[in-house]
Amino acid sequence: MFRVRQLTRMRIILAFVVAVVADGLQFLLNGVGWFGLDQAIDCVAMILVSWLIGFHILLLPTFAVELVPVLEDLPTWTTCTAAVITLRKREQRSVPPPIPPEKPPIEI
Repeated sequence: MFRVRQLTRMRIILAFVVAVVADGLQFLLNGVGWFGLDQAIDCVAMILVSWLIGFHILLLPTFAVELVPVLEDLPTWTTCTAAVITLRKREQRSVPPPIPPEKPPIEI
């Protein structure tokens, strides 16, 4: 969960789906006012997004912001997921692929 994963198209799509569903559920269930439901959605979103694209430090403030009553209505999971994916793509583009080791000459 904490290691940086190679971003694939499917991982990116699934991470966005999780983020949008989490933000949508929190927005729709805001009027219900059940204590703990928003926090459960946040925990599940944090775990799934971290599993899909790897843990990033930006996920922690997003998790904390979701505890503030007025700010929880903002699409924080979607925004944070987009930011983390952008940063990860930039990191993966800048790191060259590993060079395979040279084979020793064959002695006859």
